[in-house]
Amino acid sequence: MQVPPSVGMDTFPQLLIRNARDWGERPAYREKDLGIWQSWTWLQVFEEVRKLSLGLKSLGCKEGDKVAVVGANRPHLYWVFAAVQALGGVPVPVYADSVAEEIAYVLGHADVRFAVVEDQEQVDKLLDMSEKLPNLEHIIYEEAKGLRDYDPTYLHSYLSVQEAGQALLDNDEKLDGEWIEGLKKGKREDVAVILYTSGTTGRPKGVMLTFNNLLVSVQNANKFDKLDENADTVAYLPMAWVGDHVFSYAQCFTAGYCVNCPEGPETVSIDRKEIAPTYMFAPPRVFEGMLTHIMVRMEDAGKMKKVLFDYFLGYANQVGERILNGEKVSLFERVKYAVGEFCVYGPLKNEMGFSRVRVAYTAGEAIGPEIFKFYRSIGLNLKQLYGQTESSVFITSQPDGQIHADTVGLPMEDVEVKIAESGEVMYRSPGAFLGYYKNDEATKDTKTEDGWVHTGDAGMFLENGHLKIIDRAKDVGKLNDGSMFAPKYIENKLKFFPNIKEAVTFGNEKDYACAFVNIDLIAVGNWAERNNIAYASYQELAAHPEVYKTIQSHVDQVNKDLAAEPMMAGAQIKRFLVLHKELDPDDGELTRTQKVRRNFVADRYAPLIEAFYTGETSKHVVTEVTFEDGRQGTIEATVEIRDMDTYSTKSMSAIGEAAE
Repeated sequence: MQVPPSVGMDTFPQLLIRNARDWGERPAYREKDLGIWQSWTWLQVFEEVRKLSLGLKSLGCKEGDKVAVVGANRPHLYWVFAAVQALGGVPVPVYADSVAEEIAYVLGHADVRFAVVEDQEQVDKLLDMSEKLPNLEHIIYEEAKGLRDYDPTYLHSYLSVQEAGQALLDNDEKLDGEWIEGLKKGKREDVAVILYTSGTTGRPKGVMLTFNNLLVSVQNANKFDKLDENADTVAYLPMAWVGDHVFSYAQCFTAGYCVNCPEGPETVSIDRKEIAPTYMFAPPRVFEGMLTHIMVRMEDAGKMKKVLFDYFLGYANQVGERILNGEKVSLFERVKYAVGEFCVYGPLKNEMGFSRVRVAYTAGEAIGPEIFKFYRSIGLNLKQLYGQTESSVFITSQPDGQIHADTVGLPMEDVEVKIAESGEVMYRSPGAFLGYYKNDEATKDTKTEDGWVHTGDAGMFLENGHLKIIDRAKDVGKLNDGSMFAPKYIENKLKFFPNIKEAVTFGNEKDYACAFVNIDLIAVGNWAERNNIAYASYQELAAHPEVYKTIQSHVDQVNKDLAAEPMMAGAQIKRFLVLHKELDPDDGELTRTQKVRRNFVADRYAPLIEAFYTGETSKHVVTEVTFEDGRQGTIEATVEIRDMDTYSTKSMSAIGEAAE
């Protein structure tokens, strides 16, 4: 197949032609299927995209049409973006685990005409909502399993659409040239994608990002971290999330590196180990989960191995970050650390799939300082960045050698950041979104006429020029005595402990702070098995007296930590409970990106919050839940509420001096 000469670099389809010409034989995408890695070169990706694009055109897809993309991370679904953009259309990725009503809202709001989905599950959701989606004309599915007896009138297999595109090419050679000419018309100011926000406070909003928004942002990011065609990454986060769109599509097309798609969510850790990516991203909850898994496994390790593990981790905590940052370290310390690398750090990174990682990022919410330091101490170049959907991800990032656990770095190239009088972080950049789709009012509330964007986050610049995010501006409050209450800050301290998966704190305009805690079923379940404690459900384990005792010790430690920080000392946790169920996106308590919907949780569990402040020691509650098969039901429990000791800043200072 002959690749046409360069047609520009203003859109991703145009970059695809560049990639096919310059890196035609290099791997662009891989996918593990039935235990075997399949690979496509840039030349093959170009051919796949061209056939799909012409096939979509034969179905009536044209300039301006919105095309939904619903499914897990699959190369064929990433190629839909380029195929649609080549026709002047706009892809709209949707969270694959959304319930039918959530998908229907996004597709209806975006005026979607075509939907490309992964499998029968997604087809069924769309067919169930068909009456609410009058604009939806065609559904294209990648996996045919279970769909044989469905009405084929408006259903098409992915392969059949590609075959239709190839047939058109075979019958009329001019079509290829016409497709290229149409592709050339793409401009930087065109809308490249509509990404819907997670909707923590209401209905999701459709963020319109132009090609220019994405291209400038990712090209600056590639330069910042020296990313090129030799890099490898693993795509496992939701395709509808802006981070995955940038890391697995936009940066991939601009830098030319290879994106690897795991076989499924349950094989990500194994597949990552096999690929050993050089560039990766994970939200804090993923790093927290991996650390929990490590600690749980080490509890079952032999005594000698556990002693060795604990000793070298303690040593890494002393010198690991200094070595990673290029600071001055004695030869003896380096040799000793090298022994730790051979015995502990290296095998540990290999087990997690980090043996080749050159740069790793975390973002989305604050990561616990202790968790952050753990990974950096064992030699993982983990950094933080700050951004949002509206900024095409990148606002600030941490340069190598300037890594601080409590900051999110310096403004990226071409990005201006300022702190408003209210304490809110605002930015202006070429990556700032065009606007919210069909929501001019929300656009005006978020983006000023001179291009400054309200982030909704409270923050400050430190003396070293780095930005520190305190919390969501609307969430930062005060206790009745005037003490600052920053819920996310406290919650992150709680979530450092492997036994705690999620936490929600309350205290704004109250006399004291309180906390809901979700236990980590894997970590606590493993502990229960080691101690021969039988349990039949999450609810039963969460209510166990020994579990409460353990969580109480964690809350006590957090209070001691808060007491040592004058600004937060007044927000120590006075009362806590272990929630009788896990917070769940299907129950509306979390977003699809696992962020807590605070207002919803506060309303749903209002009786428990009331019990915190009326002095009750237990409360009986009945909670509606959604089961995996979609059925509705209820669970009820009598939840124990415990009181906690709090500490004065003076007493903690005395303890610190005595320790010294």
